[in-house]
Amino acid sequence: MPGKELFEYAIIRLVPKVEREEFLNIGVVLYCRGQNLLAMRYVLDVPRLHAFQPPMSVGELEPYLCAFQQVCNGDQAGGPIAALPMAERFRWLTAKRSTVIQTSPVHPGLCESATETLERLFEALVM
Repeated sequence: MPGKELFEYAIIRLVPKVEREEFLNIGVVLYCRGQNLLAMRYVLDVPRLHAFQPPMSVGELEPYLCAFQQVCNGDQAGGPIAALPMAERFRWLTAKRSTVIQTSPVHPGLCESATETLERLFEALVM
């Protein structure tokens, strides 16, 4: 049986009104150096989003999340940040910011399969 690997994750949140400090979990980003994985999953649940009265439409949020995904994947379309090493991209994605899309503090854990752990976290924390 393979050993467990250290992983780190953060929850991706939609914060419609930063001053109210209310948020809706919309995704998870996970980094596992031992398994050479930086990945994310997100979903924009339109009925739930409307309950929070976001300052922009779902169509306007999608490009921001796509850019987040491009940086996560190291896709050239993600710009110079996407060209950084995986650990630096994760730190950039999880840096504190006061925008509509934010991340939670980073949480560590141990896993055998980072991909399965991402799916489990997504189901438990977002869905």
